[in-house]
Amino acid sequence: MIIQLAGKVKYPITLDPTVWIFDDRKIIFDDAFGNNKAQIDKEDSELQQASDRFNRELYEVVKPPVNKSINRFEKEKILTNTYVMPIVDFINTAEMETEANKVILETINGSATITIDELTNCLLLFASNGKPIQDQGPVHLYFGDGSNKTNPIKGIKKIIID
Repeated sequence: MIIQLAGKVKYPITLDPTVWIFDDRKIIFDDAFGNNKAQIDKEDSELQQASDRFNRELYEVVKPPVNKSINRFEKEKILTNTYVMPIVDFINTAEMETEANKVILETINGSATITIDELTNCLLLFASNGKPIQDQGPVHLYFGDGSNKTNPIKGIKKIIID
């Protein structure tokens, strides 16, 4: 149930989607593909990148935000919703090298190639009805514009920046 992010990155990392349910960065699936979401995400992403660089230089270790406490209502909500996670924060943490120009997604059914821009705007479906993705999991990849909403890339085991 883990995914490797490797290749032309300064820091190869291992992603564990099973713990993202407690992460504040998760987005409810139905809210992820709104009309003005792409513009808001782009602005947030640029600001987040600058913030991450500053934090790395100042503190050297970037810790992801997590829920401090969860009340009963929030717990019930978490266990009934379907969630996606933007991948951009993980890419920023791995620090992609400048000569990278494509991404190879190794899946249980072969491989797929996408662009760097497509990857930075992608969302990873990691929970359906509050439970980890079992069918062709651990994640399903959706493009940020929702163009593959009916046919996501499933069964991703490794993300290779090339």
